[in-house]
Amino acid sequence: MNPHATALDSGTRVLLVIDQPLLTQYVSLALNHGIAQTQVALDAVEAQAVLSAWHPHLAVVDMDLARGAILEQLGYTAPSAARIPLIALTRRGDLARKLAAFDHSVDDILTVPFSPEELVARLLAVLRRTYHTVVAFTPVIRLGDLEIDMLNRSVRVRGKELHLTAVEQSLLYLLAANPGQLLSRDVILDHLWGADYVPESNIVDRHIRNLRVKLQDGWRHPRYIATIPGQGYRFIATATGDAPAK
Repeated sequence: MNPHATALDSGTRVLLVIDQPLLTQYVSLALNHGIAQTQVALDAVEAQAVLSAWHPHLAVVDMDLARGAILEQLGYTAPSAARIPLIALTRRGDLARKLAAFDHSVDDILTVPFSPEELVARLLAVLRRTYHTVVAFTPVIRLGDLEIDMLNRSVRVRGKELHLTAVEQSLLYLLAANPGQLLSRDVILDHLWGADYVPESNIVDRHIRNLRVKLQDGWRHPRYIATIPGQGYRFIATATGDAPAK
């Protein structure tokens, strides 16, 4: 894996080796707003092609790909000065998994689920250590009249700050990262609480309800979060300046 990545003077380029669309969108939204350009590869073959043609500065890799063999396929089996830094993602947070990642000279590892703020902070730290420079960071993501400030963990609607819990903010971010896409309750559970979490029967609905109250988002005529009966929820893009739903 020889990327020949250049310095960050032309903008930060990040390769995502992830085959799950929901996770890809979640990571991409966090990085595309003033932090980095991203390209996606679904496997090691596509990743090598992107490395050769695009010369990214860093890779974010789902290390559960290829039955856990993706790091070996990418050539992360021994230290190499020619390799770009890598942040690994995994759904297994046990110590053995983390040690295996660091044995492959991974620079950092995140267990899914994780917050976008944590991903951004770790990515910036790895880039700073590797390239000895400060990467520009625009922390405010604007979606219609919503502003999500990742750095200060705040959300504003038409300039008014909302007081969301950490779960509510992560839920809003997950929905907003996948505009127009139906997200089932099971998908939301797995992404925000993890596959091993044993939930209360209505935990997703309860957090959606609380989030809607704070957004002043009526379920009959939603501006942000639409309910698809019996299936799940969908984020709706809204125009700035519209009146709040009743």
